Amino acid sequence: MPQRLPYRLGCPSWNEPAWRGGFYPAGMRPADSLGHYVRTFNAVEGNTTFYARPAPATVQRWAATMPADFRFCAKLPRDISHEGDPREQLDATHAFLQLLAPLTGRVAPLWLQLPAGFGPARLQELAAWLDHFGGRELAVEVRHPAFFARGDEERALNCLLHARGVERICFDARALFACAADTPAVRHAQSKKPRLPVRAAAFGRSPQVRFIGGPALEANQPWLLPWVGQVADWIEQGLVPHMFLHTPDNHLAAAQALRFHALLRERLPGLPALQAPATVAPQPGLF
Repeated sequence: MPQRLPYRLGCPSWNEPAWRGGFYPAGMRPADSLGHYVRTFNAVEGNTTFYARPAPATVQRWAATMPADFRFCAKLPRDISHEGDPREQLDATHAFLQLLAPLTGRVAPLWLQLPAGFGPARLQELAAWLDHFGGRELAVEVRHPAFFARGDEERALNCLLHARGVERICFDARALFACAADTPAVRHAQSKKPRLPVRAAAFGRSPQVRFIGGPALEANQPWLLPWVGQVADWIEQGLVPHMFLHTPDNHLAAAQALRFHALLRERLPGLPALQAPATVAPQPGLF
């Protein structure tokens, strides 16, 4: 179990086969990946729940493996977030939360990722959904261009979220789109990820950042370093930022996260080093 950190650090998921023989021990069973992941990181994006609901037995296994202080930022399934009026998805949302109930307070914040077609005219739908679940820690990711235009529509969104203490998830893919590598993984990621302006926001106590880099970690540094400063500033303000690191196929997501923590320790020398999985030798300069 990692030492207690003043911020949350993680990756899009824990079950990445390419990490075996590196971040994970060679020959590790997929079923053991979560147990190794939580020895180093204290949070994870719940991408898996966006695409499919886990079986109840799977959630029970997660609950038995995740430390009490771990955070699973579960994404609402896409049939809830992407199909119609969210006010008509209240029962489905309650059922999803009941499914995850064995994880107790580890599901925090709950993420609502809205589609690019969800624009300013639908803000009242969002407000009603948020108010219904106002007793939970919530975070919202928007992708409609109007919410990035610094106009009245963006101000209305920000006021709506800020008034409720709901975080606006920041999506930063600048390093990915600056990447010149011409590989299938990069082309696929660039075709799927939204290319939107960066909005660093702290509307509650837990600002949320998703950083999508390219496959060359050193080349991501110019875009990563400003986040080191921002996360350090948030920590010094008494906030608990959540930082999630991606690479195009996520083969190097764990290495990117470790690199981020090493850089943050240079900015905040009192931060503890991360604990590597017990059977893996630390990578030089990262611990």
